[in-house]
Amino acid sequence: MNEGRVERRLAAILVMDVAGYSRLMGADEEGTLVALKAVRRGLIDLMIAAHNGRLFKTTGDGLLIEFSSVIDALRCASEVQRQMAKRNATLTPESRIEFRIGIHQGDIVVEDGDIFGDGVNVAARLEGLAQPGGICISARVQEDTAGKLDLTFEDIGDQALKNIVRPVRAYRIAVGPTPTSAQERPTLALLDKPSIAILPFANMSGDPEQEYFADGIAEEIITVLSRIRWLFVIARNSSFTYRGRAVDVRQVARELGVRYVLEGSVRKAGERVRITGQLIDAGTGVHIWAERFDGVLGDIFELQDQVASSVAGVIEPTLFRVEAERIRRKPTENLDAYDLYLRAVAAVLKGTPEGVSEALALAKRAIAIDLSYALPAAMVGFCRHLQRLRGVGPISEADIAEAVSLARHAINVGKDDPGALWMGGWVLATLAFDHAAGLNAIERSLALNPNSHWAWLHCGWLRGFANRPGPAIDAFERSIRLSSLADGWSSAGGLGFAHLLSGRYESAVEWANRALHVQPRATFICGSKAAACGYLGRGNEARECIQRLSNFISGFTTITAFKRELGKFCSPAALSIYLDGLRKAGLPEE
Repeated sequence: MNEGRVERRLAAILVMDVAGYSRLMGADEEGTLVALKAVRRGLIDLMIAAHNGRLFKTTGDGLLIEFSSVIDALRCASEVQRQMAKRNATLTPESRIEFRIGIHQGDIVVEDGDIFGDGVNVAARLEGLAQPGGICISARVQEDTAGKLDLTFEDIGDQALKNIVRPVRAYRIAVGPTPTSAQERPTLALLDKPSIAILPFANMSGDPEQEYFADGIAEEIITVLSRIRWLFVIARNSSFTYRGRAVDVRQVARELGVRYVLEGSVRKAGERVRITGQLIDAGTGVHIWAERFDGVLGDIFELQDQVASSVAGVIEPTLFRVEAERIRRKPTENLDAYDLYLRAVAAVLKGTPEGVSEALALAKRAIAIDLSYALPAAMVGFCRHLQRLRGVGPISEADIAEAVSLARHAINVGKDDPGALWMGGWVLATLAFDHAAGLNAIERSLALNPNSHWAWLHCGWLRGFANRPGPAIDAFERSIRLSSLADGWSSAGGLGFAHLLSGRYESAVEWANRALHVQPRATFICGSKAAACGYLGRGNEARECIQRLSNFISGFTTITAFKRELGKFCSPAALSIYLDGLRKAGLPEE
């Protein structure tokens, strides 16, 4: 018998079905099916995606959805019910579609693409207790969400549920329609992770027909930013209710329960278009990023994609730095695993040995709180790589073994987390020297989030090590487009190495100089410049690089030393090109 793989995990389960489905089908079968499809496509599927849910099963009138966060599950449920109540307000009672929703958090079994267990069974029974248009949750869900969402819980006591051994304490939530005026909107509590709303872009063209283009820009940005797992992005259905209104960004943020708001405008004149965007910290009113994009209306969808990618590529690192600084100001006794990880990121970005050691300690504290949190597990390995690269020690074989083990763990548990994948992949390539597995993980990261400067940077280096200069150059150029000048020195150095491999020695020297201007002690990049100068016959520049290596970097003063170290990273073909250039530059063999 061929049995599928079985796994267990803790999850928030949402079960939803249509109240009075048989009555609706009996009255108008075709119309009901059309209406349900429209609700699925225009609301429910969008809400599931926006709140990081995973649809496991559909029946004629019901859905089974899994969430990793119970807050995401309840936010999704409440938003669906609000939007449905608003929709139904314009319909006759006979034609209204109303859902019942049950939510429980518990252990589930995953087998052959389906989920089972008490976690699912309890959620299904709770759904039966919900009122039409309402939500019924277990006490466990109520405990984990109380005070974090602007909802009112009605305790309905212990419930004896069919086929469930012990009574389950249950709570009902009645969700009304979304208020139409800003004064009536409730204030939502902030989530426990960064959150952003993208408002509809203002159409400044004076042409109502261009409204679709402005909407397309905002929708594409929502789609791209939704790939960033650590960032909660408000769905279009909620943020687009502000279309055409003069709004106070702080009020919008309070009503939607977000920390950041992105707003912008589109102005079209003939075939030219100008798009502006600004990112605002709604808590302080501070503008933390603003940019202008000019383009030509050829393929409007390509232009929308380019703008969205550019915005996302800048916003991700910008928000990460802002969040890291915000966490740094928090009292240390209130830190959880997420806060500790953000502090670790801020420490690594200091670029000092002390910062790396601080980040390592913080990441380990985060793992002690939650081993299933993939990002700090990958960060441990990344810190060990930096320590080894910079000669900060001592780093034992046990340290390296732990780092590699945690990197593999991070890739396994964070298989949908782009950050965990690129960091874990880099560690496998540089500490375990498993280049194929490392590059595979990084390329999976880019498939999930193609706007990550860091993933493109490390992808470029691994492609270069594999003697694939063309794809490496493409990756480094993508990285530079997504990074600031200060962050881009490693990409510039990578371009120097890739151009060296492809025989473009002048370009190799130019890019290496850009990198060394920012990071003069970068061993590998200094060696790349020396090798390129060797091929060009620039003896004085080559000797200057060799002298720099001997003055600043101990241990890298001979061909043998470079070969011993770089042979672990580089393919034989890439290593041969690199070392032959160093020989021509005058670096001694021994």
